Amino acid sequence: MPTKGNPPLGATITSEGTVFSVWSHNAARIDLCLFDKSGAKQLRQLPMTRNGDIHSLKVADAPKGTRYGFRADGVYSPDHGLWFDPSKLLVDPYAIELDRPFGHDPRLTIFGEDTADLVPKAIVTEVKAAKVKAPLFRSGGLVYEIAVKPFTILHPDVPKAKRGTVAALAEPAIIEHLKRLGVSAIELMPIVAWIDERHLPPLGLKNGWGYNPIAPMALDPRLVPGGIKELRKTVEALRKAGIGVILDLVFNHSGESDCFGTTLSMRGLDNLTYYRHATDRPGELINDTGCGNTIACDNPVVEALILDSLRHFVSAAGVDGFRFDLASILGRDMGGFHRDAPLFQAIAADPLLADRVLIAEPWDIGPGGYQLGNFPAPFLEWNDRARDDLRIYWRGDRHSIGALATALAGSSGSFARWGESGTRTVNFIAAHDGFTLADLVSYAGKHNEANGEENRDGHNENHSWNNGAEGPTADPEIKAARRHDVMALIGTLFATRGTIMLTAGDEAGRSQRGNNNAYCQDNAITWLDWTAMDDEIVAHTEALSAMRSRFGVFDETTFLTGNGDVEWCRLDGHPMTVTDWEHPATDNLTMVLTTPDRTQKRATRLAVVINRSHAPHPLRLPDSVDGKWQDALAASSPADHVAPRSVAFFVEVF
Repeated sequence: MPTKGNPPLGATITSEGTVFSVWSHNAARIDLCLFDKSGAKQLRQLPMTRNGDIHSLKVADAPKGTRYGFRADGVYSPDHGLWFDPSKLLVDPYAIELDRPFGHDPRLTIFGEDTADLVPKAIVTEVKAAKVKAPLFRSGGLVYEIAVKPFTILHPDVPKAKRGTVAALAEPAIIEHLKRLGVSAIELMPIVAWIDERHLPPLGLKNGWGYNPIAPMALDPRLVPGGIKELRKTVEALRKAGIGVILDLVFNHSGESDCFGTTLSMRGLDNLTYYRHATDRPGELINDTGCGNTIACDNPVVEALILDSLRHFVSAAGVDGFRFDLASILGRDMGGFHRDAPLFQAIAADPLLADRVLIAEPWDIGPGGYQLGNFPAPFLEWNDRARDDLRIYWRGDRHSIGALATALAGSSGSFARWGESGTRTVNFIAAHDGFTLADLVSYAGKHNEANGEENRDGHNENHSWNNGAEGPTADPEIKAARRHDVMALIGTLFATRGTIMLTAGDEAGRSQRGNNNAYCQDNAITWLDWTAMDDEIVAHTEALSAMRSRFGVFDETTFLTGNGDVEWCRLDGHPMTVTDWEHPATDNLTMVLTTPDRTQKRATRLAVVINRSHAPHPLRLPDSVDGKWQDALAASSPADHVAPRSVAFFVEVF
């Protein structure tokens, strides 16, 4: 972090030239390396001046567009956590743009091997400020999770030059689809520069998700060839359509991996500062992430880098907010997780960040890493407990009706423990990790053979079912059953209290062929085939979204308590009894809510009827004194029965 009298970190263009500045406490010397426009030839290597822990240098003839990197010298003793090797070209942690993507090469791991021809060069960039406006997204809305390349690479109405890039998201055909679904904000899986895990190239595979970053502010040239300007323009186009943008960022680990990994940036600049190590064994990296290393988010230098990265994406691109991968790491120090961690407090106090949307994946694999419900407001949290409970209910497990109701009501058991009256849940049934919705109802077990690890990777328990056949089938009855199950799952999601999330393509029957860990499948396994979308499921999702927008009750995030805000009924119209709740085979439930109806412009009642059984059931809804009950999704359907394996919505009309 800059100290008094030092310039900002990174490359700053001034009237007298460009000032380069980088932080390192343990380096003996850092040199600035300048390259030609191709990034292939090193032109100059200049020693930087040290002031405290800041190494800086002003270069008069290094204008916008200059390619550069660093070399750091000092003690090389990995057993003591020191990895200084002047043969390694290092990427500026504050780089804004890079001239090429990262690529894995064994030389990146070998001491004394020069890597200037392998490592991307940072580009001196002049950043234009975006117009920072209040976020469009509000709690209770629909988040749509997108992997940029898989989502856009096959879209026939996107110009070929834009397919697979962030710019494609601003195309009319994409925006039309998002608006049709009623998307409140898209959540972009990582678009900052990443490197493949070292085991992938020998398998002929590559990382297609980006959860292995190197430089936290530098956009990956494969996804964002136009740099920060491309992201800003896309955000502006989506905002005009009423759609916010949330960036999925990874601050828990880096692609430099474990002690056998690469030296690309932070490891070579000051490994002991940027990564967490065992207290009594400074050469041993703590691995609370399962990715080989753990970012030291409790270190003030790292905290400053994270805050500066967040500020950059708000000020330069105008994004609505952020989703944090393995976010428990952000609140960790050597004593464990703290909901009042300095980083959380700093975000809340920052004028540019305080109103942004913040979404935590509230776990890591370290000691005490599962922290669902323990993040401070205003963090929203991915709710995997509700995910599993909803899956378990629809799979047909016994004793699951109570957990279903808890998820529908906002998961107070997880989110009320700190005295909060409203939920901060992000409900989802499928995400990038795990099965797609279509695969959830088509495979009883994972099928990750294509990943080259003999199906050992990925979660073993998915709470899934296959409807009578494992994987693809020509049986029309099984195919119809799977479609109905997907529609019922989406219907349940859209009936839950709190923010909801849908992963791109799940509204269209997208399959990954049973692969529940498809991070390394940058191919047809993950690419969305827009010509093969299931129009029936898409139309159903569209109707559900319109219904959710119509009724004001879905904008609310206070917990449903049963004290006048919700009635839990059986299908015969009688209130649920203790016996009903406790019976192991209870299959169905009616939730009756009082809600503003924006179509009728008055208060009314909405009944959500959930039936997981394989048989239709007669239905009696609570008596309507002045009106009648009508299907909220299909006005012609009577309110006297409920179909098997379905979620129905009935509104009281007058």
